[in-house]
Amino acid sequence: MSVLRGVPAVNTILEHPSVAPYEFVVGRDALKRSIDAELDRVRAGGGVTPLESIVLRVVDRVVSDANKALRPVINATGTLLHTNLGRAPLARVAFEAAWEAGRGYSNLEYDLEAGERGSRYERASELLCELTGAQDALVVNNCAAAVLLVLDTFARDAEVVVARNQLIEIGGGFRLPDVLARSGATLVEVGATNKVYIEDYARALTPRTTLLLRAHRSNYSLEGFVRDVEPRELAALGASAGIAVVEDLGSGALVDLAEYGLPHERTVGEAIADGVSLVTFSGDKLLGGPQAGVIAGSHASIARLRNNPLIRALRVDKVTLALLAATLAAHRTPEARETIPLYRMLLTSGDALRERAQRYVDAVEGARVVDSEAFVGGGTLPHARIPSVAVAIETPFPAELAARLRAYRAPIVARIERDRLFLDLRTVAPDEDATVLRALHELDD
Repeated sequence: MSVLRGVPAVNTILEHPSVAPYEFVVGRDALKRSIDAELDRVRAGGGVTPLESIVLRVVDRVVSDANKALRPVINATGTLLHTNLGRAPLARVAFEAAWEAGRGYSNLEYDLEAGERGSRYERASELLCELTGAQDALVVNNCAAAVLLVLDTFARDAEVVVARNQLIEIGGGFRLPDVLARSGATLVEVGATNKVYIEDYARALTPRTTLLLRAHRSNYSLEGFVRDVEPRELAALGASAGIAVVEDLGSGALVDLAEYGLPHERTVGEAIADGVSLVTFSGDKLLGGPQAGVIAGSHASIARLRNNPLIRALRVDKVTLALLAATLAAHRTPEARETIPLYRMLLTSGDALRERAQRYVDAVEGARVVDSEAFVGGGTLPHARIPSVAVAIETPFPAELAARLRAYRAPIVARIERDRLFLDLRTVAPDEDATVLRALHELDD
């Protein structure tokens, strides 16, 4: 170990073989700042400092700073829509559309045929209407914003009737009753925790009632001695009373997921066909697109939303609209839908996963092919499990290996199960296998 009698020059550290490669990761200026900060610490401490110790601390600083930035990671957890990892990975065709829309000017709000201002929502709206049967549609920045816009438009200073068993809390502690209160609406709860009847809704109606709200239960379910109101019943009650009925589907399924081996999830088209006035849902869940909140429904209801001044604070930019429109276009046919990573992962066969897993076993000591279960995640289908295949690595310190994989230059997020490190291959793209294998080899040295 080399020992320094004084503080080394910045270039000595900058050109060290363990430090130099990071110039391509964080840039020369950022790397020099990390070196200067570490050398300042050495000067303040005084004494003799090994060169290798300085180098290691510089690398630690650089890696720590890099981890604070938004970085791509390899998801080996088996959760397809992992909220903490950005939910739905986007299709390449969506990125190509976003690049074309964002690299220069675009006709975002310009009607090329008429030569005058146009609607920024027209392209996405047309696709949404085609795919769901809705008369019109609108896009805002997330599903919570969509619900807030609906409540602010239809129920400010009025009453909203909601079944008691649908007053959900989603991730981050956000609760539907809080959103209702923030919008200025008065919540009217009906039914019991396990049972609600259409008569409960009917008895709750007053001259101040302007909205009947049905909410997706997100990440929990009710089983056993239960009763719920069919959406078509609720829509009929709303129509007879002249009150709008809104359904917050959350997940945004456009297709029957039974085709992909999952339990049936109520689709947007089914809600529209049941006569619901407005349906709100997310763009980055089962739709497989970017974060966005979509509102689909009747011409009259969407027109009221468009006239709300709040919409300007909630609108999305050209890149999001391009990403969303390209993803929606991919839903037009089953073949095109497979270009969306979520659906490609769902369709991957167990045999294909097992074949890939065997390559890990052949290359990594202590690796085993095991049957696994993957999850949809993202607050959808709380009990749905998908048969999968994982690579289980026997190690006395699985938590330490998991931490080292997360700290790898291409971070890899795995899970620990039965005291083994699991790499579930359903959420690892085939072209990521080489990177994961490289990491396992390097960390084993």
